[in-house]
Amino acid sequence: MARIVILGAGTGGMPCAYEMREALGKDHSVTMINASENFQFVPSNPWVAVGWRDRSDTTFPIGPRLQRKGIDFVAGMATEIDPKANRITMENGDTVDYDYLVITTGPRLAFEEVEGSGPDGHTNSVCTIDHAERAWENYQKFIENPGPIVVGAMPFASCFGPAYEFAFILDTDLRKRKIRDKVPMTYISSEPYIGHLGLGGVGDSKGMLESELRSRDIKWITNAKVTKVEEGKMFVDELNDAGEVAKQHEVEFDFSMMLPSFKGVDAVANVEGLCNPRGFVIIDEHQRNPTYPNIYSAGVCVAIPPVEATPVPTGAPKTGYMIETMITAIVQNIKEELSGQQPTHSGTWNAICLADMGDTGAAFVACPQIPPRNVNWFKKGKWVHLAKIAFEKYFIRKMKKGSSEPIYEKYVLKALRIERLK
Repeated sequence: MARIVILGAGTGGMPCAYEMREALGKDHSVTMINASENFQFVPSNPWVAVGWRDRSDTTFPIGPRLQRKGIDFVAGMATEIDPKANRITMENGDTVDYDYLVITTGPRLAFEEVEGSGPDGHTNSVCTIDHAERAWENYQKFIENPGPIVVGAMPFASCFGPAYEFAFILDTDLRKRKIRDKVPMTYISSEPYIGHLGLGGVGDSKGMLESELRSRDIKWITNAKVTKVEEGKMFVDELNDAGEVAKQHEVEFDFSMMLPSFKGVDAVANVEGLCNPRGFVIIDEHQRNPTYPNIYSAGVCVAIPPVEATPVPTGAPKTGYMIETMITAIVQNIKEELSGQQPTHSGTWNAICLADMGDTGAAFVACPQIPPRNVNWFKKGKWVHLAKIAFEKYFIRKMKKGSSEPIYEKYVLKALRIERLK
C-alpha cells in the first residue's frame, strides 16, 4: 500500500484529494495536510471584503468531507519536509510519512518585501478569508468618512485578476452607496501596461480594461514599483522600459488593497533542490520535481517562468482550469507509477479566467499561455458576472459533496463555448 500525502487544501488540493481517492480506490492511503481546518474559496474574497459575502458563504470544515471519502486529514502547519526520509514534520512535532507527496500549498504572501504593506501594515489584502474579513472591517470605517482609494499589485505579484476585480467591485459598491463622487481611485500595478495580466496581454485586454478604467474614472500608474507604504501614503517609483526611474509618486489614500509579492511557503522553499530562488517548486512536464521524482506539485506554488521580461518583475498567473489539468495529470501519473509504468500525462498551459467587475465581468482565454497563441480571446459582459456567481456556488457545492469530476472543464469551458458561439 502506497501513502499519498497532499500538502495544501486549496482549490487545487481539495479536488486532488477527491480525484486521487477515486482513481486509486481503497488499496492506497490518501492523507490531506492543511494549516487550517477549513476550506476557503479564495476567488470569493473580493466579495467578502465589501460585505457581499461572509465566511459562512465561502468556507466549510474540511475533515468531515474528507472522512466520508476515506481520506485522512491532518490540520496543522507543516514546518519541515525531509525528502530523503520521505517525511513531513508538523509544528506540534508530529510526523507524517509518505511515498508520494503532492504540494498544492499556494504561495506565501511576502508582505515584508514592501515596507509598511499588508494587513499588519497600512494596506489590505484579499488573499485569505481572514484578510478579506479585516478589509471589510476597515472598509466599513472608510465608508463613514470616504476619501481616496488605491488598489493594485506589488512587484513579483503573479495574479492580477483579483486586483482589477476589487477595483471594479469597489467602484460598483460605492456607486450603490451613492458616495462614489467622494472617492478618487487609483490603480497601481507592477504590470508594464493595463491589461498585461502577467500574460503579455490577452486579445484586446489592454484597450478594453483601459476603457473600463476610464469609464469608471479610475486613474492608473503602471510599471509601478511600490517602495514603501506609510499610513495614508504610498511611495511609488514609475519605471520606463529600460527599468530606470522615470517618475516618483506619493499617492495618498484612506483605504488601500494591494496584492503582495508571492513566494514559496517556508517548509517547501527550504528543501534544497526542490525550488527556484523564490521558493516555487520546480517541475517537469509531468508535474514531478526532477531532484525528487516522488514529489509532485500543482497550482500557484509551482515555478513557471514569466511570459516576458518586464521592467518591474511580474509573475505568470496559474488560473483555475490550468490548475485542474495539473491535478488530473498528477493523479493519473501516480496511478501509472503504482502500476509499474512511467508517467505520461501533462497539464495544460492554457489560461482561462472569469473575472467579476461588480456589475459586469471579463472573460479571457489564452491558449497556450505563452504567445504566440492558437486562441487569444478577451470579452466583457454581464454574462461573466452572472457566470462567476453561479460558478462559485457550483464549485463549493461540489467540494462539499466530494466530487472528483473536472469542475472547470465542465462548467467554465461550457459557459465560454456557449458565449463564443453567439
